[in-house]
Amino acid sequence: MPTTLHVVAAIIQNENKILCVQRLDSAINGSDWEFPGGKIEPGETPENALIREVQEEIGCLISVRKEFSQTTYAYDFANVHLTCFLCDLVHGTPALHVHQAMKWLLLGELSDLTWSPANLPAVHKLQKKMPNRAD
Repeated sequence: MPTTLHVVAAIIQNENKILCVQRLDSAINGSDWEFPGGKIEPGETPENALIREVQEEIGCLISVRKEFSQTTYAYDFANVHLTCFLCDLVHGTPALHVHQAMKWLLLGELSDLTWSPANLPAVHKLQKKMPNRAD
C-alpha cells in the first residue's frame, strides 16, 4: 500500500496577484510550479506546518485565512494529500531558498505555467473565481 504524505500549500495573495514558485530541476516533479508549502510534521497542525514551511522556503511570515481546497494525487513515490489555504503576507519579501524561480501572477496568468499535478485542482478552482479575489 502506498505511503500517504500530508502536505500543505499557501495561496498567498498580494494586490490581486498570487505567489507561484518553481521546483528545482533536480527535485521530484522538477521544474513544475506550485504554491509554497510542504509536509506536515508529527504533532503540527496544518496551519502551523504551513507557517513554518513558508518561513523556511521563502523567508516570509504569513497569516492563514482559511482552507481553500483539498486533493489527493497518486504520484509514483506516494499519494500526496494536499490542502491549500488562502494566506496573506504579513512580513518579509519572498526570497528563493529551495526553489529556482518565483512569480507573482494574476489569476488569468496561472494557466501559463506547468503546474505540479497535485496543485492543479486549486489552480482551476482559483480561475473559476475570476475576476474576483480568491476569497
